[in-house]
Amino acid sequence: MSEEYDLLTIGAGSGGVAISNRAAQYGARCVLIERGRLGGTCVNVGCVPKKIMWNAGHIAHTLEDAADYGFSLGPHPLDWSALKGSRDRYVRDLNERYAAGLASNRVTVVRGTARFVGPKTVEVGDQRLTARHVVIATGGHPIVPDVPGAQHGITSDGFFELEQRPDRIAIVGAGYIAAELAGVMRALGSHVTLIVRREQLLMSFDSMLRGLLIQQMREDRIEVVTNSQIAGLQRERDATLTILSESGMRLGGFDCVLWAIGRRQPMSLQTFSHLACWLNIESMMWMNAS
Repeated sequence: MSEEYDLLTIGAGSGGVAISNRAAQYGARCVLIERGRLGGTCVNVGCVPKKIMWNAGHIAHTLEDAADYGFSLGPHPLDWSALKGSRDRYVRDLNERYAAGLASNRVTVVRGTARFVGPKTVEVGDQRLTARHVVIATGGHPIVPDVPGAQHGITSDGFFELEQRPDRIAIVGAGYIAAELAGVMRALGSHVTLIVRREQLLMSFDSMLRGLLIQQMREDRIEVVTNSQIAGLQRERDATLTILSESGMRLGGFDCVLWAIGRRQPMSLQTFSHLACWLNIESMMWMNAS
């Protein structure tokens, strides 16, 4: 026996939560399916925890500059576990607020992975759910390159799971996530190598900004390696990681390698279009790209 709703939403990120709350406020009977934490990428492994890390890096820079303004400060080592603990508690608080907001709007939250078994009908475990309208708001996930040993690296998701600060970290990528995390980790005391496949990073940004950014990064002692195509990643006997490039270059001695080469949607727009036709979704269609 299926449970029937007016709106069924798959994915509890920014889009899924917003459309469920708004529809419920207009009187719709809504169910929201999520296998992870409420809030999606932004709240859990994106904007929110990243800004906390950025603020920590900003404070580190301020402490370095304090003496120039007449402040006498002693050593100020970073307690990574304390920073991570505070950050994770803040994120958990947001998870709880999302849950409270959905509950106040009488949105039913089902935990698990949804699987379509028919038009407008999904199964989550042993539960079957049907709705007049279906919204797919599953977002995307970080890309891991298809090279030997790629599994030894982490993505931006794994960055927020690090239990201690890596002393030597390599970040592979040329987008804003790679640039931001490189700056944050250098400010917090790590030796950072940024590996870029072309001559510049942030290729869609203004050329003057790109040039000034690389110049400032190098002044901050971030090693920027350009024109490097990654061919593989290997773990050495001493547990460090070595990056292999297509040109034959080897960069080693890293405690951590972070892939920041972009994000991928779980289904193509063409696939989504075909699925939407099969489901006969009407005016209420949403794809969350966060």
